[in-house]
Amino acid sequence: MKTTKFIISAILAMASAAANAEAIEGMIVGVSDGDTVTLLTAQRQQVKIRVQGIDAPEKSQAFGTVSRQAMAKTVFQKNVQAQCSSTDRYGRKICAIYVNGVDAGLQLVSQGLAWHYKQYAKEQSPRDRATYAYAEENARAQRAGLWTEQNPIAPWDFRKNKSN
Repeated sequence: MKTTKFIISAILAMASAAANAEAIEGMIVGVSDGDTVTLLTAQRQQVKIRVQGIDAPEKSQAFGTVSRQAMAKTVFQKNVQAQCSSTDRYGRKICAIYVNGVDAGLQLVSQGLAWHYKQYAKEQSPRDRATYAYAEENARAQRAGLWTEQNPIAPWDFRKNKSN
């Protein structure tokens, strides 16, 4: 009986998450940094998006420019599908961004140009959490991108130190 209740609860939770998800399609017309983009919908509405699951170096941080350029190369002036789960405190949609089925955020993590943002991993599916975690571990092991540095500073620590 407990197993049945658990399964029903899990199905309801997934259905609720899917119901809360919002799909947006459009062209990326701006790339602020490695994890923030602007999407223009067919209705000419601009949507500011924080890429789900990643935290990229800040502009003034080591690899900040490289990260931004890599995201721009992947998404700028391209039609994308955004699967949005929520809105952050700055009014940006939190979305996974797909270009021809390829997850742009995961690609950045795989290249060693962003961290898997574990503090917000609960917004990801268990499968995505595992995939992003593996991608970061692999990038570290390969010493790709920012992992060429001895002790790269995570963006959340960089922001905290900058505000002090």
